[in-house]
Amino acid sequence: MKLACKIASRRRRQYLACASAALCVVSAEMHFGWSSPSIPILASGEYYFTITEDQASWLAVLLLAGTVVGAFFAGAFANILGRKKMVLLTVVPLLVGWLMIASANNLLILDAARFIAGLSNGLCFSTIPMYLGEVSEPDIRGMLSTLGPICIALGILLINVLGNYIALHTTAYIASIFPAILFFTFLWMPESPTYLLQEKKEEAAKKNLVLLRGEEEGKKELDRLVEYMKNEPEENASWCDLFTCKVNRKAMLIAYGLRTTQQLCGTTFIIFYCKTLFVESKEFLSPNAATILYGLLQLLFSFVASFVIDKFGRKPLLIVSLVGASTAMLVLSVFAYFEKNIQVDLSHLTYIPFSCLMINVAFTSIGIATIPLVMVGEMFAAKIRPKAVCVSTIYYSLFGLVVTELYFFVGESYGMYFPFLICTLVGFAIILFVVRVVPETKGKTLEDIQKELAETVVRKKIGRSQIGLENFNGMASPPSDNDRHNSKT
Repeated sequence: MKLACKIASRRRRQYLACASAALCVVSAEMHFGWSSPSIPILASGEYYFTITEDQASWLAVLLLAGTVVGAFFAGAFANILGRKKMVLLTVVPLLVGWLMIASANNLLILDAARFIAGLSNGLCFSTIPMYLGEVSEPDIRGMLSTLGPICIALGILLINVLGNYIALHTTAYIASIFPAILFFTFLWMPESPTYLLQEKKEEAAKKNLVLLRGEEEGKKELDRLVEYMKNEPEENASWCDLFTCKVNRKAMLIAYGLRTTQQLCGTTFIIFYCKTLFVESKEFLSPNAATILYGLLQLLFSFVASFVIDKFGRKPLLIVSLVGASTAMLVLSVFAYFEKNIQVDLSHLTYIPFSCLMINVAFTSIGIATIPLVMVGEMFAAKIRPKAVCVSTIYYSLFGLVVTELYFFVGESYGMYFPFLICTLVGFAIILFVVRVVPETKGKTLEDIQKELAETVVRKKIGRSQIGLENFNGMASPPSDNDRHNSKT
């Protein structure tokens, strides 16, 4: 009991640092989800100005453009300014974006606000996964890293609650409180020790490690990190190193493969489409209430994931998540097929699509919606990590846009059952990828993960060499008696 209290006490600073940093995700995700409750108000003519459907779509495009620019900036400067300064810098576009939305009296100001909000998204999601992973101890890194996905769910839920029941400009003013709290709390949090050692600031790294881990554990980790850094190249990693280094390519396959799976399984697409289904299910629950319930379930099961990820591991949760979510999508696709193609009255069964969406969000939240973001922060070496996370953020945003538009097009052309069926098939198929390719990182240090990736690459290379040598020896061996006999005949 005393030991548990002692461990909890020395880890308190890790919890505080990660919780403060995660406020950045709450505010950034509120920006992302702002359009859902706000665009209907702007299009209704009840606000200072009215927007068309085309103008509404541009608000999403401008957010995406800002995300790309912000992510590139974070990738280029995270190893120059440091993780802490990058998080504090993110406060500026977060706050400016909300204040511009609150005071916008024409479309031009709103467009500019959405681009600036996108900058904050790119900065946030290219920096926070690194910081959470680098300040956490291995056996609680999964739990603390899932604060990112938890705060994504929290941000979406908050903006839907505020946006549906409070005036648009008042919502923006309330949302601006979060970046202010982020600044005044994170200002006192420690810089990443890994970054400080990269910059040859060993004393500062030691001080922060003792602060985060306690005297004894801090010194042990410092010795381990210093030893690991001796084998790291002196020069900073370039963008090309992501693609030319075999270990980085292996890490990209795993991390970006999981991010690809997130979109192909419909995590973004379903969020957009679920409101239509909620309208169809309004007989027993209003669309606004259903949307809030959806967000609550997402938040609840993201919390569940944070408590079990370091106990059961990443891979088992991913497999359970994919099986459960894909099964729910299978039922939904069958229902949608019967509704469109079979002349059967299903009006008394509108609770089925509603239930499928709720089951789907519960299962996705414990695995496929949370763990890929955690593993992006785990899979890369410290010097290449900022660039790798930056590329991941840009890729995820652009690929999500393409997949969402493609699924909508397929749904309009063939019926909504078809994209739901694609989500189902991808979900079941990707289980093999998780089993065969994705490594288990539970309880391992970030340095150990890199060593294991390197060993995997080396073993594969040796295996290929041995096969090639055997083939060469086979070709070079003298002919047997049977061969001579066959050649004569």
